[in-house]
Amino acid sequence: MTTRRSVLQKAGHMCAAVIASASAASALAAEQPENSTGQRFLLVGLCGSENPTRANFPFVWAAALKDAGNEVRIELAGDATVLMRTPVSDSVTPAGSPPSKEALAKVIELKIPIFV
Repeated sequence: MTTRRSVLQKAGHMCAAVIASASAASALAAEQPENSTGQRFLLVGLCGSENPTRANFPFVWAAALKDAGNEVRIELAGDATVLMRTPVSDSVTPAGSPPSKEALAKVIELKIPIFV
């Protein structure tokens, strides 16, 4: 059976948790610049030159998101790491989007960090 004392003890712990989470949230808000109204995105690329359309997605989306005022980062892993080689990026031609070398040039122009 639940007693009034146990409810009050649990409520005290819950208040402490709310206060702790509020202070953590204010600390995170202090880390972000005040003028940034966008969101933060991490785009992960896993496909390489064997699937040119999917390989190009992180670069095209990153450029679009950055143009919209968001903070963007790209991480390439697995087969996608070969896209950082100039001969490979020059030869990848996806369907329905700009060539990979143009998309990569736009990402570099916008100074979007790429982690390999």
